[in-house]
Amino acid sequence: MFRALIYLLPLALTIYAFIDCLNTPEDEAKHLPKIAWVFIILLFWIVGPIVWLAAGKMRHAPAGGRTPSEWHRSHRSQWVAPDDNPEFLNALRDENKKDESLLKDWEADLRRREEELKRRENGESPSASGE
Repeated sequence: MFRALIYLLPLALTIYAFIDCLNTPEDEAKHLPKIAWVFIILLFWIVGPIVWLAAGKMRHAPAGGRTPSEWHRSHRSQWVAPDDNPEFLNALRDENKKDESLLKDWEADLRRREEELKRRENGESPSASGE
């Protein structure tokens, strides 16, 4: 049992540090570029992850909602339901106006074509109707 822990614990630490390094923004990696940290973590699989966790990353909460919890805290108060959002309702009204005008144009075109077909069936020429 302890023999397995000797290999599994450093492996788990390496995997955790590797994923943490990949998910860290480039400007939060300290002392070295992020790609260098990736190589250090993977090549020195016991010391590398420990050094990354101790000195490789800024550990304070960044401003601007860069972590998921920060993002949710800063964006939760700004969300408005669609029924209460005036911008969304105005966009719907504008879209409805465009759709109504398009529908009116299609209906007018359909009436014109139906009248033209009726005239052809009755034997009238299109020039006699004033077109």
